[in-house]
Amino acid sequence: MSSVALRKAAPAAGTTPGTVQGPPRRRRIALVPTVTLLLGALYCLLPVAWVVVASTKSGRELFSTFTFLPGTGFADNVKDLSAYRGGVYWKWMGNSALYAGLGALLSTAVSAVSGYALAIYRFRGRETIFNILLAGVLMPPVILAVPQYLLLAKVDLTDTYASVLLPLILSPYGVYLARIYTAAAVPSDVVEAGRMDSASEWRIFSRIALPMMIPGLVTVFLFQFVAIWNNFLLPYIMLSDDEKFPITLGLFTLLEQGSNTPVLYTLVITGALLAVVPLIALFLVIQRFWSLDLLSGAVKS
Repeated sequence: MSSVALRKAAPAAGTTPGTVQGPPRRRRIALVPTVTLLLGALYCLLPVAWVVVASTKSGRELFSTFTFLPGTGFADNVKDLSAYRGGVYWKWMGNSALYAGLGALLSTAVSAVSGYALAIYRFRGRETIFNILLAGVLMPPVILAVPQYLLLAKVDLTDTYASVLLPLILSPYGVYLARIYTAAAVPSDVVEAGRMDSASEWRIFSRIALPMMIPGLVTVFLFQFVAIWNNFLLPYIMLSDDEKFPITLGLFTLLEQGSNTPVLYTLVITGALLAVVPLIALFLVIQRFWSLDLLSGAVKS
């Protein structure tokens, strides 16, 4: 064998003999998704970074310093925000906590019962009901807001806490997620075993199926909490008393007043930053539920 053939057969330096070497082009192509994700993350996080930096600036620094240069007025901004109109900002935060917390709990409960029924029971019209729910998922909320207002106005419930809570209890997307997760996590064998042991249907649901559904229901709760916390259109239509405003609508009114009083801009920015903190805290608290295997059930094949 010639020396030229030996050089061709010898493996490249730093590699294991017999390993097929992939072309560099493939490695370069594999970098494209990573770079795309990094650009997407930068695009999403850049406004958040601006809010964090801008909330540290006083009214004078906000318009006279470099955009991403931190200021020295964060403590004063929080103090002024708390003192604005006797602390109405914290009233708005409490309203948002009420709407989002109670609304998400009720919506999750309804989604759990409805999703379990659609996944476990066989009855005429089941698929029709499910298809109607899917149509509700695709329907923009703005289409329903005005009819909901007219219905609640008939029973004199507008401008009340109930006018914001009631339309949020039924979530088509929550029911959809609950049904899909229940079908994957609650085996029919377990349900049948409970029936053979003479357990009632409610006992089977509450004692057997519900613990298996917890990871999926936590996801439903988080989605609903975030959606209700960020909801603007429904409170804007239903409420006129600013004492009942959620944080989104309260900051909107504060921003409108800021067009005539520029000093309020710093309060709006600081308020927007503080409004994100409960969402971050909620995610950190409940993320441990997602450490469970979302596809695991009660039996193994």
